[in-house]
Amino acid sequence: MDRSRGALRIVEVDAEVAPAAASAVSHDSPHRVRIIDGTLACLARHGTAKTTVDDIARESGVSRATVYRAFPGGRDEILGAVVDTEAARLFSALGVRLGTADGLAEALVGGIVEASVRLRDHSALHFLVEHEPGIILGHLAFADSDRLLATASRFTAPFLARWMPPAEAERVAEWAARIVLSYAISPSDSTDLCDPVQAGRIVDTFMLPGIDALHSAGVRLIDISPHLRGHPTFDDSAPTSIS
Repeated sequence: MDRSRGALRIVEVDAEVAPAAASAVSHDSPHRVRIIDGTLACLARHGTAKTTVDDIARESGVSRATVYRAFPGGRDEILGAVVDTEAARLFSALGVRLGTADGLAEALVGGIVEASVRLRDHSALHFLVEHEPGIILGHLAFADSDRLLATASRFTAPFLARWMPPAEAERVAEWAARIVLSYAISPSDSTDLCDPVQAGRIVDTFMLPGIDALHSAGVRLIDISPHLRGHPTFDDSAPTSIS
């Protein structure tokens, strides 16, 4: 997310370094994680517009001077660190779930459930969606969603590549990310992706048969390669259909 002028804007996260970012934050200052978590609590109650450095210091149990020692850039730098840390925490949790999966279906279900639960339980994100929707929804639903989906795909694809070629894994990962994002933006009364059984039904009913059907028909998947250039798993010469 762009931190300019106190605004939050989704930008691309380096999927290779994201899992390490959360641990790296703790080494910069003994107070950084406390301040980041305190900021999340403030955002969950007041959003970005009404959260001040004084609020953050009070919630974190540190002085205002300590906040500025940890984050010389003040409020905007803190908000940026919150975004980076939360992204790292999400990717780290996804890595654990995907890395321990024994099969493609288990990996897809585990990843979908993990991401969905974390989005559902993120109090600060819910406050922003409800009270400051312009900060979040415009970037989740329109142009910036391509970068978000590409980032999720780049991170997830290497785990799925255990069961399919890397270029195909990138596209299946992007498909799974679209499903999670769609249900997060527009929840369904009949489908809860936080429930492993219901998420498994989506994977078994639609995703796996869809992958098999595309494979059998030789249909080309949607090409999101412009967003994936430069990633080590991307290969321009690789086939674009499931094979």
